[in-house]
Parts: sequence; structure tokens; C-alpha cells
Amino acid sequence: MATEGPVLPKPAERPRPPVLAPGYTFASVTDKISSIVLAQPQAMPWMAGFGIGFLLVMLLFFSIGYLFFVGVGIWGINIPVAWGFAIANFVWWIGIGHAGTLISAILLLLNQKWRTSINRFAEAMTIFAVACAGLFPILHLGRPWFFYWLFPYPGTFQVWPQFRSPLVWDVFAVSTYFTVSLIFWYAGLMPDFATLRDRALTRTKRIIYGMLALGWRGSVVHWERYEMMYLLLAGLATPLVVSVHTIVSFDFATSILPGWHSTIFPPYFVAGAIYSGFAMVLTIAIPLRVAYDLKDFITMRHLDNCAKVMLATGLIVAYGYAAETFMGWYSGNLHEKFMLVNRAFGPYWFVFWGLILCNVIVPQALWLRRVRQSVPLLFLLSLVINLGMWLERVMIVITSLHRDFLPTSWGMYAPTRWDWAVLFGTIGLFVALMFLFIRFLPVISIFEMRALVEETSGGSD
Repeated sequence: MATEGPVLPKPAERPRPPVLAPGYTFASVTDKISSIVLAQPQAMPWMAGFGIGFLLVMLLFFSIGYLFFVGVGIWGINIPVAWGFAIANFVWWIGIGHAGTLISAILLLLNQKWRTSINRFAEAMTIFAVACAGLFPILHLGRPWFFYWLFPYPGTFQVWPQFRSPLVWDVFAVSTYFTVSLIFWYAGLMPDFATLRDRALTRTKRIIYGMLALGWRGSVVHWERYEMMYLLLAGLATPLVVSVHTIVSFDFATSILPGWHSTIFPPYFVAGAIYSGFAMVLTIAIPLRVAYDLKDFITMRHLDNCAKVMLATGLIVAYGYAAETFMGWYSGNLHEKFMLVNRAFGPYWFVFWGLILCNVIVPQALWLRRVRQSVPLLFLLSLVINLGMWLERVMIVITSLHRDFLPTSWGMYAPTRWDWAVLFGTIGLFVALMFLFIRFLPVISIFEMRALVEETSGGSD
């Protein structure tokens, strides 16, 4: 008769950081988050940050006004580089907006509770980033006041969009993405608007937040319909995470130009978008948790999970670089081989090696747990990754155009001060909108955090 072997002790499991620090009640969670909007005065750091963003917005308005008056010739675009900073910045901003929808929709469907503390400002980040991105294709048209020609509206001119063009697909994809993200964001805010309405100290705030709450009273019928609507919106927004940046990649992949004509672009662009999006989430979350003492809500578990997602998507991006290089060599196409050599050792070599450093080499530090647990290092890495993803967009757009099939048409691209002014102006627009959001809307979902109170007090994760 067989006897059982010795029972080995189980290895000790490392305790996971909680989603919400213990000791909070429904009332304390509500007080903590709502006080940022209702009770906390504008501190000097907020005024300074918003002031910098506002000055950059004024620079953006001045640059756009001068662009309308003179034309796109003030930019560095030329022949053959007809797409310059404008399209590179467009792709970069669209990518940044992807993490918000991923955190809000996909993680909600997967019942990941750690999304609760970061989904609200991640959704706001999505909307503001898409708003910044939408400016560039319109400004790049040359005659931006005719941008509505891209829509198939009934008109007497008989000018219809070319629906086989991926540039037209961009219009529908980005506008749909922005609309669904805005509705999803606003739907999540309705219960919190009601909380702010009931706690507001002035009549003006009670009226404004009451109008935004749309008559929310927290009844069983309200919650039942709300949860169904929120789930349906999450299911609708989930395909957009993949489809939007896939369609943006078609701007390049459907051409025959070496460096653009690649079937790996759709998944490679989507992974890069999530990569840069989570980097921007950390860029916002880390100063936010320090400035408003939200370390109990945005815990180290949130930062660690964001770092792990960045590491995973960064490896996919690195695989995309390697696959693109291998296929360029394996294809035997002289134009593809020349494009690879030109990227690495041509006049824009610093862009290529800069993105390899920022997107591939430096993020490998995230394998180390002590790096993922270091808040200053995570903040520095998020900035490095955002810079690297911008360099990647510049490399894709410019280095593939400036030396194409015909050596007689080769040229160089050099951004002008107006290119940089529009870029920094949109960064200022993003910063200013984010500071206004922090000041007037709850930066963390109140009702979802209250739902975690019982789980945390009961000892569950």
C-alpha cells in the first residue's frame, strides 16, 4: 500500500499592497476626495502650474493665428517631406489617449479593482489628448476652414470624401473615439456630481453640479440603469482601443513607401499607444498623489501595475523594432535595406538611437522590483518613455520621407520655431485642461472608491 510523502511547507507569499489603505469609511472617502474640489483653496503650485499651461496656450493661439494668416509654409515641411511635426505629433497625442480607455473599459470588463483610483483622471487624459491630436490634421490641411469637406454631408458642390483613403478613416475613427470616451467619462461622473451638489456650500455650485448630475438621486432604479449603461459603454469602447490606432497606422501601412509599407504596423502602433499612455498616467498620478496627499488611494500597487503594463507593452514595441529590421533584411529589397541603414546611420541617426535608448534599453530597469517601488525612478522613466515614443513618431514620419525611391527628390527636414511653438502649445493646452479638471471635478471616482471600503475593511484584496 502506497504511503503519502512528506507534506512540504508552502512558500511564503509576498503580501500584495491593498487597492485602498485600510481605516477609511464611506464618509472619510467622500470628504477626502470632494474637499479637493469644494474646500481646498487654490494653492500656489496649482496657480503656477496652470499659469505655465495658460501661457503656452496663448503661444498656441498666436501660432495658429499666424498660420492662418501666412500658411503652412511657416512650418519646415517641403518636398519630399510633406508630413512633418504635425502628423508626428498627431500620432503621438492619439497614442497617449489610449491608456484612459484601456483602464476604464477593458479593466472594468475584467473586474480589475485596482483601476478604481486612476480611471477618472486617465479618462480625462484621453479626452484632452485626443483634443490636442485633432488640431494637427486640421491645421495641416492648408485650408483648415474647409475641414468639414472630409465629412459626407449633403452639398451642392458634389465634393465627396475619398473613402478608400485612410486619412478619411482617421476622421471617423478619431471623432468616434472622442465621442464615446467623452460620454463614458461623463457617465462615470454623474453620481459624483450628485455628491458635490449635496455638499456644495454655495448656491451657484449647487445649481451647476445639480444640472450636471441630471437629477441623480441614487435610487435603486437609477443604479440599475446606470450599471447597465456603464457596462454597455465599456463594451462599446473596448474595440476602439484597438481600432483607432490601427486605423492611424493605416495612414502609413497602406502606402508603398519603404519604412511605412509594413503589416506589423497595426499591432505595433496599438502596443506603442498603450505604452505611451501608461507612461503619461504615471506622469500625472505621481505628482497628483503627492500634491493632494492621495497616497492612501493611489497606492504603490497602482504604480507597480502601471509599470508592469509598461514593461509588457515595451517588450512588444521592441519586438516590433526587431521584426521590422529582420523583415527589411530578409526581404532582399534594396530600398528596404537602405531605409534601415539610413535610419541608423543617416542624417537623423540621433533620432533612431534616441528612441532605442528611451523605449528599449532604459525601460528594462522595470524588471527590478526596487525600481518599480521607487516613485522618483518611475516618474523619471515615464518622462523618458514619453520622449522616446515622440522620437519614434518623428522617425517614422520624417526618415521614411526624406529619402524615398528617387535620389533626385531627396531632401532634408528641419523644424522651424513655429513647429516647436505648436507642439509646446498643445502640451500647454493639455496641462491647462488637466489643472482645470483637478480643480473643478473629482479627480478620483468617489462612488467607486466607496465600494472598495467594505472590501478593504473586510480584509479582502
